Amino acid sequence: MRRMIWFVAAALGASLCTPVQADPYRWCAEYGGGRGGGTNCYFVTIEQCRAAVSGNGGFCRANGFYDGRPVGTREDSLPRRRS
Repeated sequence: MRRMIWFVAAALGASLCTPVQADPYRWCAEYGGGRGGGTNCYFVTIEQCRAAVSGNGGFCRANGFYDGRPVGTREDSLPRRRS
């Protein structure tokens, strides 16, 4: 039992130390036309989003959590700005 508690505490501590990252995808698809449908925010281009909602009664919107990074870029590999 103590090992399990230790493992859970270690996992929780590690997850709290992980830096928060915003979403690298620019576009979201809103399905159901705003009537309680689903949301999919995994589109790099507006064309991809429009193709996904075509014929489904949905629409595309800009992702409010988009951070401008290309998909797959690690935060520590980006050049740092000097002040």
